[in-house]
Amino acid sequence: MKKYSMETIVGIFVFIGLLCVGYLTINLGKMELLGGDNYVLYALFNSASGLKADSSVEMAGVEIGRVSKIGLDSEREMALVMLKIHKDVQITDDAIASVKTSGIIGDKFIKITPGGSDIILQPGGTIVETESAIDLEDLISEYVFGGM
Repeated sequence: MKKYSMETIVGIFVFIGLLCVGYLTINLGKMELLGGDNYVLYALFNSASGLKADSSVEMAGVEIGRVSKIGLDSEREMALVMLKIHKDVQITDDAIASVKTSGIIGDKFIKITPGGSDIILQPGGTIVETESAIDLEDLISEYVFGGM
């Protein structure tokens, strides 16, 4: 009888340990279960060069979400960027999304400039006012080859 009670205690201890490891894996890996605390918005850019999935989305210098996916809208021939925004942040329909660079040669991120409208974008909505990143190579080539 004592052998079975010791095996039961060890089994319960191992089970609790596995639950703890699973919890830490999900939280430290920033995985989402059951939808998470985000909603999806889309933004259309002429160029999303340098922008990567999991880049930051910021408003007023505060991170409000992440870039989830970057693809091509073949109908409009524009870059379609999927943004995961924190549920507690509301973005108006006249907000401006810009691709910016952190520092001189840093990573690209999306900066949201709020608008003055009272209409809030619903989940799945699209930000149509966008500004693509300034391409440094294009500027240099225009200067060097007399385009300016």
